[in-house]
Amino acid sequence: MSDNRSVHQSNYRGWLYKWTNYLRGYQKRWFVLQNGLLSYYRNQAEMAHTCRGTINLANAYIHTEDSNTIVISNSGTHTFYLKATSEVERQKWVTALELARADAIRLTEPDSDEEVEPEPSKNELQNMVKTLTAKLEDMNTCNDLIAKHGSGLQRALTEQESMDSPSEAGSKLKVINERATMFRITTNAMINACGEYLDVAKTQVKRLQKIVNYEHEQRMKLEEMVEQLAKEQVTLESKAKKSMGHALTKKGPMGSEEEDFFDALDYQADEFEVALPHTQTKHRRTDSNISFDSQTDERSSDLSSEEAEESEGQEARVYSHKAKQGPPRQQTASVKSQLNRNASSDSKRNGGETQIVAARNPRVASGGRVRRAVIPPKPNYSLNLWSIMKNCIGKDLSKIPMPVNFSEPLSMLQRLTEEFEYADCLDRAAACEDSAEQLVHVAAFTISAYATTTNRTTKPFNPLLGETYECDRTEDLGWKSFAEQVGHHPPLAGVHVEGKEWVLYQEVAISSKFRGSYLQIIPQGIAHLVFKKSGNHYTWRKVTTTVHNIIVGKLWVDNHGEMDITNHKTKDICHLKYAAYSYFSRETPRKVTGVVTDQDGIAKWVLTGTWDKRMEAAKVVHIDESNRGKPVFETGPHVCIWEKRPPPPGSDKMYNFTSLAITLNEPEEGVAPTDSRRRPDQRAMEEGRWDEANKLKQQLEEKQRAARKKREAETEEASKRGETVKGYQPVWFEMKQDPVTGSPIHVYKGQYWNCKEKSDWSSCPSIFL
Repeated sequence: MSDNRSVHQSNYRGWLYKWTNYLRGYQKRWFVLQNGLLSYYRNQAEMAHTCRGTINLANAYIHTEDSNTIVISNSGTHTFYLKATSEVERQKWVTALELARADAIRLTEPDSDEEVEPEPSKNELQNMVKTLTAKLEDMNTCNDLIAKHGSGLQRALTEQESMDSPSEAGSKLKVINERATMFRITTNAMINACGEYLDVAKTQVKRLQKIVNYEHEQRMKLEEMVEQLAKEQVTLESKAKKSMGHALTKKGPMGSEEEDFFDALDYQADEFEVALPHTQTKHRRTDSNISFDSQTDERSSDLSSEEAEESEGQEARVYSHKAKQGPPRQQTASVKSQLNRNASSDSKRNGGETQIVAARNPRVASGGRVRRAVIPPKPNYSLNLWSIMKNCIGKDLSKIPMPVNFSEPLSMLQRLTEEFEYADCLDRAAACEDSAEQLVHVAAFTISAYATTTNRTTKPFNPLLGETYECDRTEDLGWKSFAEQVGHHPPLAGVHVEGKEWVLYQEVAISSKFRGSYLQIIPQGIAHLVFKKSGNHYTWRKVTTTVHNIIVGKLWVDNHGEMDITNHKTKDICHLKYAAYSYFSRETPRKVTGVVTDQDGIAKWVLTGTWDKRMEAAKVVHIDESNRGKPVFETGPHVCIWEKRPPPPGSDKMYNFTSLAITLNEPEEGVAPTDSRRRPDQRAMEEGRWDEANKLKQQLEEKQRAARKKREAETEEASKRGETVKGYQPVWFEMKQDPVTGSPIHVYKGQYWNCKEKSDWSSCPSIFL
């Protein structure tokens, strides 16, 4: 390994052994560390033309598994496994990587964690004019003094010439010298004043040039935004015309292709379409511009919308009831009885179908504790959103200094806990003996996590590094959860939830971008669910959430994309499709469809509904593949597997919180000093003291910033001494390699609840004021 110190002291080039998550053989690769980027090539000759992969160290995690192995992970999307030939070589690489990572972070964030280009203020321009005016007044004063002393000197010289007596001439000469001295002093003062004015003018001209450039850039961004909106309008008009033409085609003559298709099958029921699972990929997200190939570690990004559409899998038509003629091909009464038996404790009969109802009250525990039902109403604070957001186009949401006016009095850790409001879906799933039927209820749980996003347009607080949140609802809801913020850039949280018959853990990394007219939130982590009795292990990745009408109009939220829920024990897959909302579509808004297939790809169940109201499931009783094109699934009757509970009274005045959300930030004794309930700015906001909350939020961020700089300085000093550098280590989670996905993931150590029982918080850092 050679040392390339001509570029930077922490830049290296050389050979290392590399293996991927799927190819376990060692492969010798040439690696280059330069300008905060780690790139690898098959050999040294490829440096001139082909790069096989790159990780930006500013957003990466670096840790060692043994004396020779290095693992570099970028929020779960890119992972390099490297093996040095010796421990000395490994330490040199780790030192260089940590130094390069610290430098990369400083380059991207020179002053703060959330730096944004400041907008030129009116006061700044006024101060500039005042400074130049003061210097000009000094020059005018010097000019007046020069004129005054110059006139006096001239008079003294004239009087000297008119004198005849030598004695008078001698006395007058003294006056002339005094006049000349004063004239010289005022002249020097004038020169100095001119020099100061020139220096100030040069400085202010540079600042004015920056302001002009800044305004020019903002104008260009606005022009690009207007141009993009115009293109989108043209696209929407084109889609509207196509949609109208498609509607006319469906209403065409009986001899058309679609009419012949329906007549041949002769079904009597409502129909819909479901997307079949992709056979070549897993945990694929087609709308988040990232795809993951299960056969190689190469990642492809920045897919165009046309490429995403072409990459979608095959679809199938679903008919929910039996055919017009003859008996049904299979008896479907058992389907309904199966779901009814598993949901008997949480359901009731109404109108011939099963409706899931709330069997548990999220406010009343079995021990008799009554949790709060209200929080202080949201104050009516007016704030110009565009004045803040126009400087943040294209930036990560976690790096935008947002006031609490756009937030809700919950942290992101509490918002993640709120996703378990419908954890009773997992309890019903645990009671299922059939893996396909169990997967139906697991899918219902994943969909229920989006139920509150329709009217929750406020932003949760970004957790501080080391912040935690516990929620023990074992007595009343049957589960308890714990979460910790384990990373800051990028934001990364570890979550561990335990039910009576299941365990769910996940590492949540969220990427967010402001695009001008909308905001995209793209989850990166993978969720794991394990059932204790059956051992079934499920994984899935969340879909993209988009907040529309950031600039003009009423804010509204849409969830869209495709999700694969995989059972790694039985190889069953549930493929869900969240349809993106369209003004010109006849489909039901917020529609979700899905199909559960076994390891052979045979459909067992279909799901349909909306992510904001309810979901239904039906068992597939017959598959017709005789027709060319899409296969046709005939199903039994639909049964409701999840239904959203009504909001509590007055929720519109309480940030549109659910009954569970209202209880999440309720003060509680005995929690860790790092718990979100103890965060002062969040508590001040909940109590309506928003001005104080903004000041406290700024103080907390400054404290966190100082702690981060201290850690970086200590890391750099340790690296220079040749010592092992570990960086920040979470208290309650640890980095391990997941045996299912093969990627590094923060896993719960299992010590928190024991420490709480002993009231031992000695390992908790001081992160609050």
